[in-house]
Amino acid sequence: MAGLVGMFKINIQLFTAEGPDAVRKIGALGPGIFLDLKYHDIPNTVAGAISAAADLREVRLLDLHATGSEAMMRAAVRALAQKGANPPKLLGITILTSLQQKDLRHVGISGTPVERALSLARLGKQCGLDGVVASAKEVRRIRRGCGRDFLIVVPGIRPAESASRADDQARIATPTEAIRAGADYLVVGRPITAAADPPGAARAIAEEIAAALHSA
Repeated sequence: MAGLVGMFKINIQLFTAEGPDAVRKIGALGPGIFLDLKYHDIPNTVAGAISAAADLREVRLLDLHATGSEAMMRAAVRALAQKGANPPKLLGITILTSLQQKDLRHVGISGTPVERALSLARLGKQCGLDGVVASAKEVRRIRRGCGRDFLIVVPGIRPAESASRADDQARIATPTEAIRAGADYLVVGRPITAAADPPGAARAIAEEIAAALHSA
């Protein structure tokens, strides 16, 4: 599987069960780690967590919730700046791909997911983040608003044949749609892990990505 992916993602479920050992063991496979722990706490606590995560040499990407405040994001950026050359890239999570506009309204957030994601992306860039996590639906607006060098990582990827299956992802896209929108990285979970043939599913998605990049 290592030869089929650009990076492995470790989420809060695996990290809670196995801790830093999971990072070291999976990182030994080669591609590097996106440590997807979605930090959201007071600035000092997040800065400490980011500092500790950056000490895991296999980690290439880290993330936090951009809604955690400007102060929290700036504290995290300062913590990474103390790590010397080539620290992990820091991403701000905008609006989770499981959320729709009605979900935002129910928790007191006004506006559409696109509007909120763009606003949070701009704030994250001002704070010094390297990029954001956002759905494919927001990529073009974020790219125009934040520039070519701002990383955009897109979860909620569903190949066309599985897009109609019900799950908790609301704002989804195919690999081709996400690449054509301008995504830098695609996060693909259940379409591979829940497949009858995970390596085959990963290979098919990699081939679709390559075709989309070739035709872009």
